Amino acid sequence: MASHSDTLVVFFGATAGANGGKLGSDERELILLVWQIVDLHENKVGKLQRTLVQPDSADLSEQCKEETGLTAEELCKAEPLESVLQQFYQSVSAELKSLGRSSYTLCVDGPLLIRQVLHPGASKKNLVLPECFYTFVDLKKEFQKCCPNAGPARDLTLTSMLDYVCIPAAVEQEAGMREVKNMVLLILHLLAEPYNHKFSTFETVNYKFESGACSKTEAVDSETVIRARGLPWQSSDQDIARFFKGLNIAKGGVALCLNAQGRRNGEALVRFINSEHRDMALERHKHHMGNRYIEVYKATGEEFLKIAGGTSNEDVLGFLGPESPVTDGTEGLLFVKYPDGRPTGDAFVLFACEEYAQNALKKHKQILGKRYIELFRSTAAEVQQVLNRYMSTPLISTLPPPPPQMVSVPVLATSPFITTGSTRDCIRLRGLPYTAAIEDILEFMGEHTIDIKPHGVHMVLNQQGRPSGDAFIQMKSADRAFMVAQKCHKKMMKDRYVEVFQCSTEEMSFVLMGGTLNRSGLSPPPCKLPCLSPPTYAAFPATPGMLPTEAAFYQPPLLATPRTPQAPAHNPAPALAYYSPQLYMNMNMNMNMNYTTYYPSPPVSPSTVSYFAAPPGSVAAAVAAQPAPSILPPQPGALVRMQGVPYNAGVKDILSFFQGYQLQADSVLLLYNWSGQRSGEALVTFPSEKAARQAVAECSNLPLSGHPIRLACCE
Repeated sequence: MASHSDTLVVFFGATAGANGGKLGSDERELILLVWQIVDLHENKVGKLQRTLVQPDSADLSEQCKEETGLTAEELCKAEPLESVLQQFYQSVSAELKSLGRSSYTLCVDGPLLIRQVLHPGASKKNLVLPECFYTFVDLKKEFQKCCPNAGPARDLTLTSMLDYVCIPAAVEQEAGMREVKNMVLLILHLLAEPYNHKFSTFETVNYKFESGACSKTEAVDSETVIRARGLPWQSSDQDIARFFKGLNIAKGGVALCLNAQGRRNGEALVRFINSEHRDMALERHKHHMGNRYIEVYKATGEEFLKIAGGTSNEDVLGFLGPESPVTDGTEGLLFVKYPDGRPTGDAFVLFACEEYAQNALKKHKQILGKRYIELFRSTAAEVQQVLNRYMSTPLISTLPPPPPQMVSVPVLATSPFITTGSTRDCIRLRGLPYTAAIEDILEFMGEHTIDIKPHGVHMVLNQQGRPSGDAFIQMKSADRAFMVAQKCHKKMMKDRYVEVFQCSTEEMSFVLMGGTLNRSGLSPPPCKLPCLSPPTYAAFPATPGMLPTEAAFYQPPLLATPRTPQAPAHNPAPALAYYSPQLYMNMNMNMNMNYTTYYPSPPVSPSTVSYFAAPPGSVAAAVAAQPAPSILPPQPGALVRMQGVPYNAGVKDILSFFQGYQLQADSVLLLYNWSGQRSGEALVTFPSEKAARQAVAECSNLPLSGHPIRLACCE
């Protein structure tokens, strides 16, 4: 296999807007690509190739028209970016084969074409770039190595480099071809005497953003940090990394800012690997993330560490104060972390007595740094459970079996936590009749019941522990949630119509924790959660080897205790578990604002059938023995996603497209974007998976009103 330095592909591009030193700064699309192969061993050059790229908008700037000589009419006849990149890949591969070479590296006049145009442009179009676009040679930097007196690499131009080595510029009328010929002249000159240059330094583009932890003591160069403002509140660190696609962000280099209530405030601090990438990031000022433009400003390393550096032991000890001394100082603090070292936002604190723990609880929702801290009662059982979730080896010995008078703790097959995220795979039902039970919701969902996740139905209770008229349902995918929201919105339940909205697990968790969800966004939970009732606890006995019984731990009140389905006649009904308030205090503190808030959920897996306020211990067995409502039988069917649907196509057009498959009108769901306009996609329900796969095989790429339709089976 030939090394990367055997062959260079000299690569040039232009956009519909600014070019040269401002290439990519105005977010305009690529419209021109030119390339030529240079064999570094034989000093030979291949055929000069030039192709136009069809943009989504053929509105050309005056600078573009003047420099390229291109017209909107020419571009409308060109191929889209995806086809052009495929054409480039095939052309280069064929030419390399004829030269007896098997690998190559792109060579560009500065990094802007690769980093500021190709990668962000492909990301917005959801295109996966070939591997060759993740490594390249910067001709300016290579020239600066050979001619250090020519000036800084960032200030060099093709003209200045040619003048410095006294090479006459190529005479070529067509834009792009002229630049590539000049780049080839410079490369051949550097390969010859007296330079004999070896192209061995390669620039790389990160494939993905890598999460990680950041210490407050870490040195962060202020020349590498920016502040992004105006982000959608649900944006994750990966969304922000995608906005800066093409630029290399340092490991753990995205820190999401929160307000005093612990909610994201639409800002983030981003740390890049060097100042060059930071400067390119600043050129993305007012570029778009969806429909929003994002402001990008310089920031300092100090600002980054304040947000990303997390909370230290000393910060927590200072927050608790002298009236709540922690047992053995910092040894009594346990920060919970992910396996890669990232803080989860939770910590457990050990106190020597009840008095100290009660003093600490008085600081519930007080401010530490720039966020409020939630304090809850906890137990050794919860500490064990949380650590088991994030660590492979238990840190605390497993609790002994309870005595006969104790209710048993069921072993869970699924995680007892509600994970949060911005994926919109949930639905919210609003306006339910107050008498509505789970059976009514399942009947309301109809055929979509089969798409509900296990343990995925969550009734929202009011202050008195009664139904509030709201419920959340976790679906198997965002597509399923979207389809349910479209089909069931304002459908009747008893004598009321019910509103159905698609939402994320993060939004669901805010409401289940007592916050409110309204048009202006999320309101944080009040100090006294309105949907909770205090549970009854049964204490675990102290045993040798366990933590001291005098110590005081605190646990969050259960969101709601599940009603357990009735067991078969030959098995006893499963019991409900309650946990001791002894031993620990749990601090939910958003220590590293880079990550989504973690909300502990009860140590019992919620069932899919119902939630109740926690009952007294004396009635636990009676609640457990209540029969579970019947669940609707699974409905057959398989989904097919259509892409490229004309915006004026209706349900009848789609039924005609699938003529012969005996579909009904309600089998077709046209999809809309956030602006309420057609998205060009549709979901079609087929009677069976076999029929769906047959339709995909037979109808893919067939035209609908002159547009080829792409089909894919949905999982």
